[in-house]
Amino acid sequence: MATEWKVVFLEKKVKKKFFGNIKAVVIDQGICSHCSACSAICPVEGITSGDRPIDFPGWVKECLDCSACAKVCPRWEYEPKSGIGDYIEMFSAKSKRFVGQDGAMVTEIIASALEMGLIKSALVVGRDGEWRPVVVTVRTVDQLYDERLTGSKYSFADVLPVLKRSIMKTDSLAVVGTPCMVSAVRRMQRYFKKFNRVKLLIGLFCTENFYYHQLKEFLKGKGIELKNVLKFDVKGEEFKVKMVDGEVSFSVKELDEIVPSGCKVCQDFTSIESDVSVGSSGSKDGFSTVIVRTEIAKSVLDYVREQGYAEFDEVDMDELNRSCDYKVKIHPYQSTK
Repeated sequence: MATEWKVVFLEKKVKKKFFGNIKAVVIDQGICSHCSACSAICPVEGITSGDRPIDFPGWVKECLDCSACAKVCPRWEYEPKSGIGDYIEMFSAKSKRFVGQDGAMVTEIIASALEMGLIKSALVVGRDGEWRPVVVTVRTVDQLYDERLTGSKYSFADVLPVLKRSIMKTDSLAVVGTPCMVSAVRRMQRYFKKFNRVKLLIGLFCTENFYYHQLKEFLKGKGIELKNVLKFDVKGEEFKVKMVDGEVSFSVKELDEIVPSGCKVCQDFTSIESDVSVGSSGSKDGFSTVIVRTEIAKSVLDYVREQGYAEFDEVDMDELNRSCDYKVKIHPYQSTK
């Protein structure tokens, strides 16, 4: 009996192979978010990511013209999302069993989802001794006590290429990512059914991200050696670096020279398309703001409450709204569609 396959191709914008289209309307226009979804999905694995701009050196000959890269690209036919987004409930919280950047609620959510059996693993971004981002697969609650998995890294990580390999080995996992990565996973789920194995998508509050080598060089100019850093933090318009021998702070605006162009058009501060969003804005020191957007995320946070794993407080909505508005203000974007 014959088998019939239905393949949906997107409409091209220019008369080139599809990576040529991505290059022309996303990369060359300076709006690539470096989410690495295209690198993850490319069937010939020709698209490179890592600590450098997205590229496909041999695309003219090697690209299969399948349109997969355009299907998963969150900047293909880009229309920025902004604001707080839809949600079921919102609160400020602090884990009672983990220590993290603020309230350690990302860690708590993953741990609880593992305990519930909702997921079998989670992809998180850890770091090496010099804060170089490393993608880690967490399979047990005990792994989450590793301090190298906590704290904001502020550098691009190849989470989505690892996700492609991970979904072949499990039927249920969680992914932690920035707004652009969250949007990319949603597109991956729309076009490729295997990515529905991502059962819990945890979005981080994010204003900007950086290439690791550029951030390292910038901080070195401030007299900061990454091997001595204990914690990075952004408070309002101030970037703070806590080190073993003191603390250095400077205006976030000083980082403008190394902000990637793709970040400069992103207006999504709260990871609107996630199942649950987590960040510090709107919460007092030591607590995290948690925005519960879907029923599956609500089931996890209900479990956290039932087990007494966290303490709760109210969100300062004025502060959160200011953060959302600020990102829109500093990242204007006019669609070229």
